[in-house]
Amino acid sequence: MEQERLQKVIANAGITSRRKAEEYIKNGRIKVDGKIIKELGYKVSSRAKIMVDDVEMKRNIELKYVLLNKPRGVVTTTSDDKHRKTVMDLIDLPDRIYPVGRLDYDTTGALLLTNDGKLAEFLMHPRSEIPKVYVAKVEGMIKGEHVVALKNGVEIDGKKTAKARVKLRRVDLSNQVSYVELTIHEGRNHQVKKMFEAIGFSVIKLKRESIAFLSVKDLKSGEYRMLNKKEVARLYALMNSSNSSI
Repeated sequence: MEQERLQKVIANAGITSRRKAEEYIKNGRIKVDGKIIKELGYKVSSRAKIMVDDVEMKRNIELKYVLLNKPRGVVTTTSDDKHRKTVMDLIDLPDRIYPVGRLDYDTTGALLLTNDGKLAEFLMHPRSEIPKVYVAKVEGMIKGEHVVALKNGVEIDGKKTAKARVKLRRVDLSNQVSYVELTIHEGRNHQVKKMFEAIGFSVIKLKRESIAFLSVKDLKSGEYRMLNKKEVARLYALMNSSNSSI
């Protein structure tokens, strides 16, 4: 009988991402046939009874895909110990879904949520090189040399960022602020803010306008919509055409 790694089975069941599933295993939150499993390489068959936090996991689920225009002041988690509003509070669905990656508390814009662990893992992996378009309002006047520096990559946290696409949208001379469009495919912690800090600018506001081909231009802040079949198929086409070994 064919067997698969436990974390992959959990992710494919829509419980959480594969990386998060590994944390669940390490923390002793998973039981297989009544036994707590903490071994990441553990393999299970299709007949194994898997419990997550003592609740039996269902393997056959209906996959859901949601695009949210995240507002400011909302955390990108499924729960928050500080009792702040989470992105899950904005979505009225009976199905258990989870965010694909994250946006900072004060960052707005495009966020995907799904229970498709396989696709989520692909979209979050740096090797997938999924383009994400941000628009930053920064304090000060951005000039040509700053644009070139961002394009070529700047050093943050001791490592140079990958090359980016950069467009200066406009400058507001009276308020001494600039609006910059930045397209990156990495997902490092606070990356966009740190990139501007590296060239001497502070970000006042930050919005992610799109992920791959998915834009939130038609969604108001806090609104969400389900992806249609064509959009899901396009995401899977990106995954299937990827040459990276993820």
